[in-house]
Amino acid sequence: MLLLNNLNSLLAALAFYTCCPIPTKSQLDFSRIARWAPAIGLLLGGGLSLVDLGLDWLQMPISIRSSLIVVLWIWWTGGLHLDGAMDTADGLAVQDPDRRLTVMTDSVTGAFGAMVAVVIILLKTCALAAITHDRVWVLLLVAGWSRWGQVLSIALYPYLKAEGKGAFHRQGLKLPQDILLGLAFIFAVTGCQIYLQPQNWLVIGLRSVASCGISALVGYYFYRKLGGHTGDTYGAVVEWTEAVTLCLFTIPSN
Repeated sequence: MLLLNNLNSLLAALAFYTCCPIPTKSQLDFSRIARWAPAIGLLLGGGLSLVDLGLDWLQMPISIRSSLIVVLWIWWTGGLHLDGAMDTADGLAVQDPDRRLTVMTDSVTGAFGAMVAVVIILLKTCALAAITHDRVWVLLLVAGWSRWGQVLSIALYPYLKAEGKGAFHRQGLKLPQDILLGLAFIFAVTGCQIYLQPQNWLVIGLRSVASCGISALVGYYFYRKLGGHTGDTYGAVVEWTEAVTLCLFTIPSN
C-alpha cells in the first residue's frame, strides 16, 4: 500500500510539473508532490540528455542543439516555471511593496516579465552552447538542483497568500525528510559521476557545493524582496537557479 501511495504521488508530481500524459485511471495524490520535485528534475534532465545525445549523433551543431534543448525544456514543463519567473519580475518592478502581489496575479505579462523571459532563455541557450563536455551530467544536475532549491524555499519561508496554486505545497511538506529526500536523489547522481570520473572528483564536488549554494541563495533573494514566497516565486527559483547554474558550469575545470 505504501509503495502504491508513493507511486501515485510521484505520478501526480509528474503530471503537475511536466506535460507528461498520465493515465486518467491513476489515483493521483497531489497533497505531497513537492517532495518529488528534485526527482522530476532529474527525470526531465535525463529526457533532455537523451534528446541531446540523439542530436549529437546526427552531428547537429552545438548551438542549434542547445537552442532546441532549451525550447524542449520549456515545452516539457509547460512553461510553468518560466511563467512564474515572468510574473515575479513584473511584481518586483512595482515600487509599492503593497501592490506587488496584486501585479503578480495579473495574467497580463508586463514589460519586465517579457524582458526577464528573454534574459533567462538567452542565458540558458548561450551557456549550454558553451558546454561541450559532460552535457548529460550538466542537464541532470542543473534540473535537479533547481527543483531542490524550490523545495528548500517551500520549507523555509512563509507563503504569502491565504490561497493559491502553491499553497498546498507547503501544507504537505514534511521536514526535514522531504528536503533530505531531494538531496539523496541528487547526491546519488553526483556519486555516479564521481564513480565514472574519479579523476575529476574535486571539480565535481566543488560544483555540487556551488550549485547547492546558488539554489539556496536564489530562494533567499526572493524572500528578502517579498517577505515570503508564492507559486510564482517558486517557479522563479527554478528558472533563475537553472540559468545561473548553467553559467557556473561553463567555467573551465582546468
